[in-house]
Amino acid sequence: MPNEADTCRRFVVPRLQAAGWECDPHRINEQVTFTDGRIVVTGRCGRRRPGKRADYILRYQPDLPIAVVEAKPTYATPGDGLQQAKDYAEVLGFKFAYATNGQGIIEFDYTTGLEREIDTFPTPAELWARLSVHESINNAAADTLLTPAYHLSGKSPRYYQEIAINRAVQAIAQGHPRVLLTMATGTGKTVVAFQICWKLWSSGWTRTGQNRKPRILYLADRNILVDDPMAKIFAPFGEARWKIANGNAVKSREMYFAIYQSIAKDVNRPGLYRAYAPDFFDLIIVDECHRGSARDDSNWREILEYFRPAFQIGMTATPRRQDNADTYNYFGDPIYTYSLRQGIDDGFLAPYRVHRVVTTWDAAGWRPTQGDLDRYGREIPDEEYRTNDFERRIALRARTEAVARHLSEYMRRTDRYAKTIVFCVDQEHADELRRALNNLNLDLVRHNADFVCRVTSDEGDIGRGHLSNFQDLERRTPVILTTSQLLTTGIDAPTVQNIVLVRVINSMTEFKQIIGRGTRVRDDYGKLFFSILDYTGSATRMFADPDFDGDPTIETEETIDENGEPTGEETVVTPEEELADEGTPEGLLPDEEDAPRHKLYFDNGQVEIAAHLVYELDSEGNQLRVVQFTDYTADRVRSLYRNAAVLRGEWADPGKRRDIIERLAERGIDFDHLAETANQPEADPLDLLCHLTFNSPLRTRRERAQRLRAERQDFFDQYGPEARQILNDLLDKYTEHGTAQFVVPDVLEVPPINQHGNVIEIAAKFGSPDRLREAVNEIQRLLYAAA
Repeated sequence: MPNEADTCRRFVVPRLQAAGWECDPHRINEQVTFTDGRIVVTGRCGRRRPGKRADYILRYQPDLPIAVVEAKPTYATPGDGLQQAKDYAEVLGFKFAYATNGQGIIEFDYTTGLEREIDTFPTPAELWARLSVHESINNAAADTLLTPAYHLSGKSPRYYQEIAINRAVQAIAQGHPRVLLTMATGTGKTVVAFQICWKLWSSGWTRTGQNRKPRILYLADRNILVDDPMAKIFAPFGEARWKIANGNAVKSREMYFAIYQSIAKDVNRPGLYRAYAPDFFDLIIVDECHRGSARDDSNWREILEYFRPAFQIGMTATPRRQDNADTYNYFGDPIYTYSLRQGIDDGFLAPYRVHRVVTTWDAAGWRPTQGDLDRYGREIPDEEYRTNDFERRIALRARTEAVARHLSEYMRRTDRYAKTIVFCVDQEHADELRRALNNLNLDLVRHNADFVCRVTSDEGDIGRGHLSNFQDLERRTPVILTTSQLLTTGIDAPTVQNIVLVRVINSMTEFKQIIGRGTRVRDDYGKLFFSILDYTGSATRMFADPDFDGDPTIETEETIDENGEPTGEETVVTPEEELADEGTPEGLLPDEEDAPRHKLYFDNGQVEIAAHLVYELDSEGNQLRVVQFTDYTADRVRSLYRNAAVLRGEWADPGKRRDIIERLAERGIDFDHLAETANQPEADPLDLLCHLTFNSPLRTRRERAQRLRAERQDFFDQYGPEARQILNDLLDKYTEHGTAQFVVPDVLEVPPINQHGNVIEIAAKFGSPDRLREAVNEIQRLLYAAA
């Protein structure tokens, strides 16, 4: 009976070819995996689920996909794959979805809502004509939209980037003066901006239809946000590039870059932007447009208003909220949104684990003793100081040192060379914490003086050098950077594994920018997820906001003492249902919060870590309840197996045991992590699961092995002396390491078993390879035969 692959090869491809889909410039893309697959965190490791894969994607031109086709075997009905085709079409932004069994074809047309059975696939010209009518694409707009993207870099845009590029180019070509794209940090907004500019520039599009290349301005609020793209991603523009700076208004180029500060007016100058005529630019792209450019009361808004004749594209990482409403009022609703949650679900962004760490002073507040003086002999007002006051109104050295101790111990338990960014209240606080971390890691600092560095605006070129080394994938140090505002946005450091919050963040926009420092994925460097260590409660409040769209994979809470040591067991929790206090967005400019302020400095006292909570999403994206990780495991096991007998029966079979381990891993359960959490490192994995889930007696691996030797000596007696020794060695391996040691032939190649010969020689001692495998399977069955 023909399977799905046979259907594709014998029936579907020939019918697509007959409709003209392989005639240049049209394309048939077969078996297209268009997502990387969601990353599921298990213990301290991450694993990917399979990505989404379409049977066929039909492209009207190489850079314009237009339809998806799902194929099923000939014995299925033609419409069996239609729902899947529609699901993929909606994700991919297509208007046409098809399902076929090789004989019949079902079409769903989103432009009309009509579902019908058809005899042949439509031709490329037919689908383009339908799409053009629905989207009101005239010939001039079509020429611009169908202009090829740039592919010489060797990297083609991801599916969501392709949607954003084509929708933006189409909107501009159709005369929409303001366009907004909302894409999560780490999803490649700069790549999208480049391809938009390239297609418009290559097509010869201009605002007025003049026969020349368009003049485009790429605008941002930080030098790093324009210098890096100009030098790297926008390099194909060659000599057409120019950065407007130092009061020099060059007008002979086509691809311009600028930061607001260099062209805006101030008390000393009228504004360099006025050196250009209002209609000089055809297009302005505003990167990170939520950071003040579109605010009604912003001086930078004057620049956009002045260049009103130009088409303007805003790019932001945050959906509409109270603190960025002006951006949406100015640019309008986004023509495309790709959220943090979507990026994590697709596997393009890293999920994250959140550790909520609470000191006793953060939990209960801190109040001075009557007559307490600060570092400089000033009397400290008698009032209760809370987390919002720490390092703003009152600097508490003991708290800073407790945080540094806890962070250092956390990295000792996990990875001392995991790249880490610590966000502090101000530059002074960043320096205090840097010093504390330095002195707690002298064994590493002795060999790497730059193990921990401060990177703030005060460091200038030195700080930029530390940052460049931190970003370098091949350099091990610096490992820890302390900062205040400078690294909240525009920093691409793909191997960051820890984001540390030691200052209160009230702005959701800023919070998303900060966690975006860790969302890059680098499979080749083992970076599949990252951790947020939150010492102020900022992350917990943001996750409780119903508008937050990228929940954590795990969040834990832990209590620590004055030495930074945990005082209780980690618990897995869901944050309370409360909304964050939005307040005023912080830090529109680098380190602007470092303006002079009256701050007191108290160097005495003792503080302990009062709690450490871990927040995590399960594998389905649902946030966990306030339960121990062991209780979460028990819930998952009960959902799969109704009693201990069923679980034991399947576990005894090596093949089924692999399936159990796989199913639990997909739900975020790793046996090493579970044994560590339950403080049962010697327990057999099956016994631990049954004990936690069904309250069965708990046995160690050693107890199971001893019981087998004592009660089933007849099993061993059927083999010769050397074969018996090999089986006993296998049991010893199991006692030490667990059931993974029963993997044949791998276990036969390690000491002491390999002392009996190579794999072939060992198999001969059992009579044959098949008898060896039977013996290994039987010893596992007997090991788990008794309850």
